[in-house]
Amino acid sequence: MSLTSTVPGNPKEARALFRSGVSGPTAGWAAGHTQANLIAVPADWAYDMLLFCQRNPKPCPVLDVTDEGSWTTPLAPGADLRTDLPRYRVWEAGDLVAEPTDVAGHWRDDLVSFLIGCSFTFEWALTESGVPMRHIEQGRNVSMYVSERPCRPAGRLHGPMVVSMRHVPPEHLAAAIRETALLPAVHGSPVHCGDPAGLGIDDLDRPDFGDPVAAEPGDIPVFWACGVTPQAAVMASRPPFAITHAPGQMFITDARDEQYRVA
Repeated sequence: MSLTSTVPGNPKEARALFRSGVSGPTAGWAAGHTQANLIAVPADWAYDMLLFCQRNPKPCPVLDVTDEGSWTTPLAPGADLRTDLPRYRVWEAGDLVAEPTDVAGHWRDDLVSFLIGCSFTFEWALTESGVPMRHIEQGRNVSMYVSERPCRPAGRLHGPMVVSMRHVPPEHLAAAIRETALLPAVHGSPVHCGDPAGLGIDDLDRPDFGDPVAAEPGDIPVFWACGVTPQAAVMASRPPFAITHAPGQMFITDARDEQYRVA
């Protein structure tokens, strides 16, 4: 089942829809509520993942880490991390083996889950400042690219930084930088503006994740560090098992965006 035209403003209602099998990008859902990336790894890889996030806080800002085997989080009391995202990815030795809407059958008692800040959270601040969100206007997932910028390795984990891109009119560029800088827990300010070749990206119309998004005349491509980066690390480092969200299909928490605003 795909997303309906009616987008709930309540995160509990959104999670109930996802639990029932609704799937699709969550940009624009549950206004004012923080969205999060998910990665769950075996406990013997959890320290490496925590260290990887600590060493790469721009793409991997940690909002919560669960106890071993737990599928709950205080960011959304009563929610189930195994069922309450629109779609998941299941990885074995770095290979994608399934993309289900429910991972209860794949869950393991040794998994430690990391919830990582998502740039969909700051889109509300951008919208309120007048910055257009082209992907939402076009009903598309945000464009995401594997950059040539390496992350700092941690233990057995290594890989490139993934970035998300939004087309920003030049008159709104200052606001886009200012507003996102105030939300470092959801990636903060951009890592690059302008020529995508500066990140090793050859073609904006061919994203590695998400959808191509059409620009309006004069738009500047602006790139933010992206929480899909741990998935790139999984592909590069090949841990024996992992569960992640599907890119752009996030966990919607009960936390409010203003909790993470620094000013």
